[in-house]
Amino acid sequence: MTRTSGILAAVAVAALLGVGWYWVFGRGDGGDLFADCRTSVVAGGSGSIGGPFTLVNAAGQTVTDADVITKPTLIYFGYTFCPDVCPLDTVRNADALDMLAEMGHDAQGVFISIDPERDTPEVVGEFTSYLHPAMIGLTGSPEQVKAASQAYKTYYRKQDGDPEYYLVDHSTFSYLVLPEHGFVEFFRRDITSKQVATQAACFIEAAG
Repeated sequence: MTRTSGILAAVAVAALLGVGWYWVFGRGDGGDLFADCRTSVVAGGSGSIGGPFTLVNAAGQTVTDADVITKPTLIYFGYTFCPDVCPLDTVRNADALDMLAEMGHDAQGVFISIDPERDTPEVVGEFTSYLHPAMIGLTGSPEQVKAASQAYKTYYRKQDGDPEYYLVDHSTFSYLVLPEHGFVEFFRRDITSKQVATQAACFIEAAG
């Protein structure tokens, strides 16, 4: 992803999330179970992000969000041909999973491809297997991928150019989703694995 396209993607996603150019930091209200854990506020509330999806796993099986999100989950939308951003972000998330395990929390990662033309079930399965044993790779038809992306208000756009070695501009947020609560927090790519693990642990412990 070029610097210019990355900035445009960030602006587009900021608009989609309803947080504007500047991130808003603060506490939730008194009725929020996770008020002491939140570091960001999303316009419309956390319920405006996330929801049902139907995708295909590495074994070629059609699965839903209910099948996949059975434990605290870090979700990331990217693609396996991504030359720089995706490997760094997914490795960061994998490290955070190890740290959560050290804290006694059983969590997992989910990598959802936004490049279904090249990312077959076998490709995403191989990609995630190298990253972490508790990371699940998902892909699907263009329609399935688009629906999942829209549910999480992510951005992606295939660049023009080489039909085989094209790049895909995309947003780079990681989403924390809890089985009984759905989406609860998003993490920017500029925070460390330790910060992700510490903040995720707060949500997991608050959920009980």
